[in-house]
Amino acid sequence: MAVSASSSAQQARQALAKRLEDICRDAGLTGAELAERCGWSRSKSSRIMNARTPPSADDIRAWCDACGAEDQAEDLIASLRTAEGMWVGWRRMERAGLKQAQEARLPLYQWTRRFRSYSSWLVPGMIQTQPYTTAALQAIQRRRGLVDDVAEAVAARMERQRVLYEGDRRFAFLVEESVLRAGIGGAEVMSGQLGHLISIASLPNVSLGVVPMTPDRERWPAEGFWIYDAAQVNVELISGYLTLTQPSEVAMYAETFAELAALAVYGGPARALITSAMDALG
Repeated sequence: MAVSASSSAQQARQALAKRLEDICRDAGLTGAELAERCGWSRSKSSRIMNARTPPSADDIRAWCDACGAEDQAEDLIASLRTAEGMWVGWRRMERAGLKQAQEARLPLYQWTRRFRSYSSWLVPGMIQTQPYTTAALQAIQRRRGLVDDVAEAVAARMERQRVLYEGDRRFAFLVEESVLRAGIGGAEVMSGQLGHLISIASLPNVSLGVVPMTPDRERWPAEGFWIYDAAQVNVELISGYLTLTQPSEVAMYAETFAELAALAVYGGPARALITSAMDALG
């Protein structure tokens, strides 16, 4: 299980470690005695109980067997899977290719009715054009040395965009002005993408805000994130994909979104920034 800076992920690790420690103590065993029963080094049981080393499913089964708590093993393994799911490294998420990673998010998009997205480095995937998506995913595929299923991954992302036009969903997109000038795919691709943003902003269920580049802004740019209803936040970091469901953390990202939204411009002023970026492409 990868260690992340997320308090949700860390708290889940610590809660699992505490449950294992309690099972050991309830069995009247010391950490050293448990390690001996499991055939481990003495330090391993200590590292697990202190949440410094995550247990495997087999470790949990051995732990419960040694403590006479076999009936608790499967519940603990389920807790382990939950904690693991909060943080997924890109290598693990994309080990079968980019297409599978794109398809895996579709159920979440189908269930959600209110989307809030903030991006400081790319146009959000939901409102990307096909050429822009192709350029972005090709760059990821080359950089990470993945199997080349970019065409299939692009098709999956385009298919996922149908939720923009289905049901009673609402979307609020915020992008930094620098996103409009990032140059993904070259001038022709960027020109088409910027024109698409203007079209998307006209949809009745979509709000598109651009956070202008100013020398005196009060809120620093943040990592890109998505908020799904008020239930879940996903954050794409350099090293992996973070899922947050703890209400206090979801509320923190919602507050950040509101602060950034207050800095953004909409309607005519937003179109002016987009058009300026298009003009700069020549």
